[in-house]
Amino acid sequence: MQQQVMIVGGGMVGLSLALMLAKQNIAVKLLEAIRYPQEQQAEVAYHSSFDARNTALSRRTVQIYQKLGLWSALQQHATPILQVHITEQGSFGKARLLADQEKVESFGQVIENAWLGRVLLSQVRQQPLIELIDGVTVTALRQDDQQVYLEATRGDETLSLSTQLLIAADGRDSFCRQALGVGVDVHDYEQAAIVTTVQTSKPHQHIGFERFSPLGPLALLPLPGEYRRSVVWPVKKGTEQEWLGEENDQHFLDALQKTYGDRAGKFLKTAQRFSYPLSQVLAHRQAVGRVVLMGNAAHTIHPVAGQGFNLCMRDADVLLRYLNQQQANNADLGDPEVLKAYEQARLPDQRRVIKFCDSVVRGFSNNNPLLKLLRNTGLIAFDVIPGVKPLVANYAMGLKA
Repeated sequence: MQQQVMIVGGGMVGLSLALMLAKQNIAVKLLEAIRYPQEQQAEVAYHSSFDARNTALSRRTVQIYQKLGLWSALQQHATPILQVHITEQGSFGKARLLADQEKVESFGQVIENAWLGRVLLSQVRQQPLIELIDGVTVTALRQDDQQVYLEATRGDETLSLSTQLLIAADGRDSFCRQALGVGVDVHDYEQAAIVTTVQTSKPHQHIGFERFSPLGPLALLPLPGEYRRSVVWPVKKGTEQEWLGEENDQHFLDALQKTYGDRAGKFLKTAQRFSYPLSQVLAHRQAVGRVVLMGNAAHTIHPVAGQGFNLCMRDADVLLRYLNQQQANNADLGDPEVLKAYEQARLPDQRRVIKFCDSVVRGFSNNNPLLKLLRNTGLIAFDVIPGVKPLVANYAMGLKA
């Protein structure tokens, strides 16, 4: 009898994992609280996951989508990063990574979330092994030695569902995590990320900029279209309204110009800006009986180095290996011991990435003159010491996890 996995949460991680499981002939029931746009709609409406943000896909994540046979559909909406420039405003330090020097095709690909979500959703709807139920709210969760039981509502309908393995990918404020009684460690960065796209007078030339400024660490990444770039700018919480709204367009463009100088040319136009509060949320446990926490339900991290989604995709890829082995042995996919082994296997990579991102945010948020000197000296050292760049580059691409 074919075993079925249930996933709660149909964002980019949940959709991707459902496709990965179906590819291995594992049936999936996927539950999502938000109503997805209809298939006939020409444009995908903003969804809690398919929003105004962009995602930098690491080479490892690209490889996962290649194995799924999705990259040809995604690539037309993605832009490769061929260079990475890291600088601090008003300081002497700088570091550069060049794809040709590291002998790689690219460091990764930037794609708009709305396009990534559209392709994933289209593929899920075409996959016969995936049953997609949207507009459903999970109201209760319990488990015993054999099954996980869910109660849910969909409109006026009440659903009673059960599965041998539940994957909870229902976001930072995960209902499933709370229902399991799993605690979290929370650190509020007191920042909000301003995200948008801009047009510049100079072509992006596939360069990604990370610019540390007094306002916050600013990422400027290339997008399809020679002069389009994505902006992710964490600013102090409480100041985000200053940058939002059409009446503040020129104010925002002027701030970008002051921060970047002429590296990107003149900042000509900005799209609508959106803001998102930034915090680190880490679950105390990720495998509880027959339930695995995945995505932001397991770990929500700062976007400073673009590692969050890629870390989640590595989690999904490793979980799939464990489930494939269980399937090959005709064994229980929800075996708690196997799920615990998965969790232990992933903790070292997760801890390294979380520590790195947190250290960068804290280190570059401190304006102590001595610390500023040390970090700029570090940027120069990074640029000149042999052997450092390939190590960092491979790690950033997710190839050394």
